[in-house]
Amino acid sequence: MSMARDPVDYGRVVVLYGGDSAEREVSLISGAAILAALWRQGIDAQGHDMAEGGLAGLEALRPDRVFIALHGGDGEDGTLQGALELLKIPYTGSGVLASALGMDKQRAKWLWRAQGLPTPESVTLDANSDWQAVCERLGLPMIVKPVHEGSTLGITIVDDIEALKSAFQDAARFDADVMAECFIEGDEYTVSLLGDEVLPAIRVEVPSGFYDYEAKYHANDTLYHLPCGLTPDEERSLGALCHQAFTVLGGSGWGRVDVMRDARGQTWLLEVNTVPGMTDHSLVPQSAAHAGLDFDTLIMRILDTSLDT
Repeated sequence: MSMARDPVDYGRVVVLYGGDSAEREVSLISGAAILAALWRQGIDAQGHDMAEGGLAGLEALRPDRVFIALHGGDGEDGTLQGALELLKIPYTGSGVLASALGMDKQRAKWLWRAQGLPTPESVTLDANSDWQAVCERLGLPMIVKPVHEGSTLGITIVDDIEALKSAFQDAARFDADVMAECFIEGDEYTVSLLGDEVLPAIRVEVPSGFYDYEAKYHANDTLYHLPCGLTPDEERSLGALCHQAFTVLGGSGWGRVDVMRDARGQTWLLEVNTVPGMTDHSLVPQSAAHAGLDFDTLIMRILDTSLDT
Protein backbone atom coordinates (compact mmCIF):
# COMPACT_ATOMS: atom_id res chain seq x y z
CA MET A 1 0.00 0.00 0.00
CA SER A 2 1.32 3.46 -0.77
CA MET A 3 1.90 6.13 1.80
CA ALA A 4 -1.15 8.20 2.83
CA ARG A 5 -1.26 11.58 1.08
CA ASP A 6 -0.90 13.65 4.22
CA PRO A 7 0.57 12.99 7.69
CA VAL A 8 -2.76 14.10 9.15
CA ASP A 9 -4.38 11.03 7.59
CA TYR A 10 -2.63 8.83 10.13
CA GLY A 11 -3.98 10.71 13.14
CA ARG A 12 -2.18 10.28 16.46
CA VAL A 13 0.33 7.42 16.34
CA VAL A 14 1.61 5.83 19.54
CA VAL A 15 4.81 3.79 19.31
CA LEU A 16 4.73 0.95 21.83
CA TYR A 17 8.14 -0.08 23.09
CA GLY A 18 10.01 -1.21 26.21
CA GLY A 19 7.82 -3.62 28.12
CA ASP A 20 9.19 -6.15 30.57
CA SER A 21 10.40 -8.98 28.32
CA ALA A 22 14.02 -10.11 28.12
CA GLU A 23 14.28 -8.03 24.94
CA ARG A 24 13.37 -4.74 26.62
CA GLU A 25 16.74 -3.12 25.86
CA VAL A 26 16.46 -3.80 22.13
CA SER A 27 12.82 -2.65 22.07
CA LEU A 28 13.68 0.69 23.63
CA ILE A 29 16.31 1.34 20.95
CA SER A 30 13.98 0.24 18.15
CA GLY A 31 11.16 2.39 19.49
CA ALA A 32 13.34 5.49 19.75
CA ALA A 33 14.52 5.08 16.14
CA ILE A 34 10.96 4.58 14.89
CA LEU A 35 9.65 7.55 16.83
CA ALA A 36 12.37 9.83 15.45
CA ALA A 37 11.56 8.70 11.89
CA LEU A 38 7.85 9.42 12.37
CA TRP A 39 8.61 12.89 13.69
CA ARG A 40 10.83 13.58 10.68
CA GLN A 41 7.85 12.72 8.46
CA GLY A 42 5.57 15.14 10.31
CA ILE A 43 3.53 12.44 12.05
CA ASP A 44 1.77 13.27 15.33
CA ALA A 45 3.58 10.53 17.25
CA GLN A 46 4.60 9.76 20.79
CA GLY A 47 6.12 6.80 22.57
CA HIS A 48 4.64 4.68 25.32
CA ASP A 49 6.66 2.23 27.42
CA MET A 50 4.27 -0.62 28.20
CA ALA A 51 6.15 -1.27 31.44
CA GLU A 52 5.07 2.20 32.61
CA GLY A 53 1.31 2.52 32.38
CA GLY A 54 0.33 -0.55 30.41
CA LEU A 55 -2.90 -0.62 28.39
CA ALA A 56 -4.59 1.95 30.61
CA GLY A 57 -1.80 4.40 29.87
CA LEU A 58 -2.11 3.65 26.17
CA GLU A 59 -5.86 4.29 26.18
CA ALA A 60 -5.29 7.60 27.96
CA LEU A 61 -3.18 8.73 25.00
CA ARG A 62 -6.20 8.17 22.70
CA PRO A 63 -4.23 6.83 19.72
CA ASP A 64 -5.69 6.57 16.26
CA ARG A 65 -3.24 3.78 15.53
CA VAL A 66 -0.33 1.98 17.14
CA PHE A 67 3.14 1.17 15.83
CA ILE A 68 4.26 -1.97 17.68
CA ALA A 69 7.97 -1.99 18.52
CA LEU A 70 7.76 -4.43 21.43
CA HIS A 71 10.04 -7.44 21.03
CA GLY A 72 9.26 -10.73 22.75
CA GLY A 73 6.77 -11.32 25.54
CA ASP A 74 3.25 -9.91 25.40
CA GLY A 75 4.11 -7.49 22.61
CA GLU A 76 4.91 -10.14 20.04
CA ASP A 77 2.96 -13.24 21.06
CA GLY A 78 -0.55 -12.09 20.11
CA THR A 79 -1.56 -10.89 23.56
CA LEU A 80 -1.15 -7.21 22.77
CA GLN A 81 -2.62 -7.67 19.32
CA GLY A 82 -5.73 -9.22 20.86
CA ALA A 83 -6.08 -6.36 23.33
CA LEU A 84 -5.78 -3.80 20.54
CA GLU A 85 -8.43 -5.68 18.55
CA LEU A 86 -10.81 -5.44 21.51
CA LEU A 87 -10.02 -1.74 21.89
CA LYS A 88 -10.55 -1.30 18.13
CA ILE A 89 -7.16 0.39 17.73
CA PRO A 90 -5.45 -0.32 14.38
CA TYR A 91 -1.85 -1.55 14.67
CA THR A 92 1.13 -2.47 12.52
CA GLY A 93 2.11 -5.97 11.54
CA SER A 94 0.62 -9.41 11.96
CA GLY A 95 -2.59 -10.25 13.79
CA VAL A 96 -3.24 -12.39 16.84
CA LEU A 97 -2.81 -15.86 15.34
CA ALA A 98 0.33 -15.19 13.30
CA SER A 99 1.93 -13.33 16.21
CA ALA A 100 1.30 -16.26 18.56
CA LEU A 101 2.56 -18.83 16.06
CA GLY A 102 5.59 -16.75 15.15
CA MET A 103 6.59 -16.59 18.80
CA ASP A 104 6.07 -20.35 19.28
CA LYS A 105 8.99 -21.86 17.37
CA GLN A 106 7.86 -25.44 17.92
CA ARG A 107 4.30 -25.01 16.69
CA ALA A 108 5.51 -22.95 13.75
CA LYS A 109 7.69 -25.89 12.75
CA TRP A 110 4.79 -28.34 13.13
CA LEU A 111 2.72 -26.23 10.73
CA TRP A 112 5.58 -25.94 8.25
CA ARG A 113 6.07 -29.71 8.29
CA ALA A 114 2.34 -30.23 7.77
CA GLN A 115 2.61 -28.06 4.66
CA GLY A 116 5.68 -29.89 3.40
CA LEU A 117 8.08 -27.02 4.08
CA PRO A 118 11.67 -27.86 5.13
CA THR A 119 12.58 -27.25 8.75
CA PRO A 120 15.09 -29.07 10.98
CA GLU A 121 13.86 -32.01 13.04
CA SER A 122 13.11 -31.02 16.65
CA VAL A 123 11.81 -32.34 19.95
CA THR A 124 10.35 -30.70 23.04
CA LEU A 125 12.43 -31.07 26.20
CA ASP A 126 11.56 -31.19 29.87
CA ALA A 127 13.40 -32.02 33.08
CA ASN A 128 12.56 -35.72 32.67
CA SER A 129 13.66 -36.04 29.04
CA ASP A 130 15.69 -39.09 28.02
CA TRP A 131 18.86 -37.23 27.04
CA GLN A 132 20.36 -40.27 25.33
CA ALA A 133 17.22 -40.75 23.21
CA VAL A 134 17.26 -37.07 22.24
CA CYS A 135 20.86 -37.36 21.06
CA GLU A 136 20.09 -40.52 19.09
CA ARG A 137 17.11 -38.86 17.39
CA LEU A 138 18.67 -35.48 16.54
CA GLY A 139 22.36 -36.29 16.43
CA LEU A 140 25.20 -34.08 17.64
CA PRO A 141 25.77 -31.22 17.61
CA MET A 142 22.26 -29.90 18.23
CA ILE A 143 20.67 -26.57 19.16
CA VAL A 144 18.78 -26.09 22.43
CA LYS A 145 16.54 -23.05 22.63
CA PRO A 146 13.55 -21.55 24.48
CA VAL A 147 10.37 -22.06 22.45
CA HIS A 148 8.99 -18.55 23.00
CA GLU A 149 12.07 -16.32 23.27
CA GLY A 150 13.66 -14.11 20.63
CA SER A 151 17.00 -12.44 19.94
CA THR A 152 18.75 -15.83 20.35
CA LEU A 153 18.40 -15.52 24.13
CA GLY A 154 18.97 -18.82 25.96
CA ILE A 155 20.28 -20.66 22.87
CA THR A 156 23.14 -23.15 23.18
CA ILE A 157 24.97 -25.36 20.68
CA VAL A 158 25.35 -28.74 22.35
CA ASP A 159 28.28 -30.96 21.29
CA ASP A 160 27.89 -33.85 23.74
CA ILE A 161 25.27 -35.49 25.93
CA GLU A 162 26.81 -34.14 29.14
CA ALA A 163 26.14 -30.57 27.98
CA LEU A 164 22.53 -31.25 26.98
CA LYS A 165 20.97 -31.11 30.43
CA SER A 166 22.77 -27.88 31.40
CA ALA A 167 21.74 -26.34 28.08
CA PHE A 168 18.14 -27.27 28.85
CA GLN A 169 18.43 -25.65 32.30
CA ASP A 170 19.89 -22.49 30.76
CA ALA A 171 17.07 -22.22 28.21
CA ALA A 172 14.48 -22.92 30.93
CA ARG A 173 15.55 -19.71 32.68
CA PHE A 174 13.95 -17.83 29.79
CA ASP A 175 10.91 -19.97 29.08
CA ALA A 176 8.88 -22.83 30.55
CA ASP A 177 8.97 -24.54 27.13
CA VAL A 178 12.30 -25.68 25.70
CA MET A 179 13.13 -27.47 22.46
CA ALA A 180 16.09 -29.15 20.82
CA GLU A 181 16.71 -28.96 17.10
CA CYS A 182 19.06 -30.57 14.61
CA PHE A 183 22.11 -28.42 13.98
CA ILE A 184 22.37 -27.38 10.34
CA GLU A 185 25.90 -26.64 9.21
CA GLY A 186 26.03 -24.02 6.52
CA ASP A 187 25.30 -20.37 5.83
CA GLU A 188 22.66 -18.35 7.66
CA TYR A 189 20.34 -16.10 5.67
CA THR A 190 17.56 -13.78 6.68
CA VAL A 191 14.77 -12.60 4.40
CA SER A 192 12.69 -9.52 5.21
CA LEU A 193 9.11 -9.14 4.02
CA LEU A 194 7.23 -5.88 3.53
CA GLY A 195 3.64 -6.43 2.51
CA ASP A 196 3.83 -8.78 -0.47
CA GLU A 197 7.32 -7.56 -1.31
CA VAL A 198 10.31 -9.79 -0.62
CA LEU A 199 13.34 -7.65 0.22
CA PRO A 200 16.91 -8.70 -0.67
CA ALA A 201 18.24 -11.61 1.37
CA ILE A 202 21.16 -11.06 3.74
CA ARG A 203 23.85 -13.65 4.46
CA VAL A 204 25.03 -13.33 8.05
CA GLU A 205 28.65 -14.18 8.81
CA VAL A 206 29.86 -14.28 12.40
CA PRO A 207 33.57 -14.80 13.17
CA SER A 208 32.62 -16.68 16.35
CA GLY A 209 30.45 -19.01 14.25
CA PHE A 210 27.29 -18.38 16.27
CA TYR A 211 24.84 -15.53 15.68
CA ASP A 212 23.97 -14.95 19.34
CA TYR A 213 22.66 -11.90 21.22
CA GLU A 214 26.10 -10.31 21.40
CA ALA A 215 26.70 -10.79 17.68
CA LYS A 216 23.25 -9.40 16.84
CA TYR A 217 23.26 -6.23 18.88
CA HIS A 218 26.73 -5.33 20.12
CA ALA A 219 29.53 -6.90 18.08
CA ASN A 220 31.13 -4.84 15.37
CA ASP A 221 32.73 -7.77 13.53
CA THR A 222 29.49 -9.46 12.43
CA LEU A 223 29.32 -9.31 8.62
CA TYR A 224 26.09 -8.75 6.70
CA HIS A 225 26.54 -9.67 3.04
CA LEU A 226 24.38 -7.65 0.65
CA PRO A 227 24.08 -8.89 -2.01
CA CYS A 228 23.96 -12.24 -0.27
CA GLY A 229 26.03 -14.13 -2.86
CA LEU A 230 23.31 -16.41 -4.22
CA THR A 231 22.47 -16.46 -7.91
CA PRO A 232 19.34 -14.48 -8.87
CA ASP A 233 17.38 -17.74 -9.30
CA GLU A 234 18.56 -19.07 -5.93
CA GLU A 235 17.64 -15.83 -4.20
CA ARG A 236 14.19 -15.78 -5.84
CA SER A 237 13.64 -19.36 -4.69
CA LEU A 238 14.75 -18.48 -1.17
CA GLY A 239 12.46 -15.45 -1.10
CA ALA A 240 9.49 -17.49 -2.34
CA LEU A 241 10.06 -20.12 0.36
CA CYS A 242 10.28 -17.49 3.11
CA HIS A 243 7.16 -15.72 1.84
CA GLN A 244 5.31 -19.04 1.86
CA ALA A 245 6.54 -19.85 5.37
CA PHE A 246 5.35 -16.46 6.59
CA THR A 247 1.98 -16.83 4.87
CA VAL A 248 1.41 -20.34 6.24
CA LEU A 249 1.54 -18.90 9.76
CA GLY A 250 -0.89 -16.14 8.76
CA GLY A 251 1.78 -13.43 8.77
CA SER A 252 0.95 -10.05 7.30
CA GLY A 253 2.28 -6.50 7.10
CA TRP A 254 5.96 -7.08 7.64
CA GLY A 255 8.35 -9.57 9.21
CA ARG A 256 11.53 -11.54 8.83
CA VAL A 257 12.28 -15.21 8.23
CA ASP A 258 15.58 -16.79 9.28
CA VAL A 259 16.96 -19.85 7.49
CA MET A 260 20.04 -22.01 7.12
CA ARG A 261 21.38 -23.28 3.79
CA ASP A 262 23.47 -26.43 3.99
CA ALA A 263 26.36 -27.52 1.78
CA ARG A 264 23.97 -29.28 -0.62
CA GLY A 265 22.02 -26.07 -1.18
CA GLN A 266 19.02 -27.25 0.87
CA THR A 267 17.30 -24.40 2.73
CA TRP A 268 15.95 -25.04 6.23
CA LEU A 269 13.42 -22.75 7.90
CA LEU A 270 14.40 -21.76 11.45
CA GLU A 271 11.93 -19.16 12.68
CA VAL A 272 9.76 -16.15 11.92
CA ASN A 273 10.01 -12.76 13.58
CA THR A 274 6.77 -10.75 13.36
CA VAL A 275 8.20 -7.62 15.06
CA PRO A 276 11.85 -7.48 13.94
CA GLY A 277 14.37 -5.20 15.58
CA MET A 278 14.93 -1.72 14.18
CA THR A 279 18.27 -0.86 15.79
CA ASP A 280 21.40 0.25 13.92
CA HIS A 281 22.47 -3.42 13.80
CA SER A 282 19.07 -4.68 12.64
CA LEU A 283 18.56 -6.60 9.42
CA VAL A 284 15.27 -5.29 8.01
CA PRO A 285 16.57 -1.69 7.63
CA GLN A 286 19.75 -2.99 5.95
CA SER A 287 17.76 -5.08 3.48
CA ALA A 288 15.35 -2.22 2.78
CA ALA A 289 18.23 0.18 2.15
CA HIS A 290 19.71 -2.23 -0.39
CA ALA A 291 16.32 -2.22 -2.15
CA GLY A 292 16.35 1.58 -2.26
CA LEU A 293 14.16 2.28 0.78
CA ASP A 294 15.70 4.63 3.32
CA PHE A 295 14.82 4.22 6.99
CA ASP A 296 12.09 6.86 7.07
CA THR A 297 10.40 5.44 3.97
CA LEU A 298 10.57 1.95 5.48
CA ILE A 299 8.94 3.17 8.69
CA MET A 300 6.14 4.83 6.74
CA ARG A 301 5.60 1.66 4.71
CA ILE A 302 5.28 -0.32 7.94
CA LEU A 303 2.94 2.30 9.41
CA ASP A 304 0.80 1.88 6.31
CA THR A 305 0.14 -1.72 7.37
CA SER A 306 -1.99 -0.33 10.20
CA LEU A 307 -4.37 1.10 7.61
CA ASP A 308 -5.39 -2.44 6.70
CA THR A 309 -6.40 -3.58 10.21
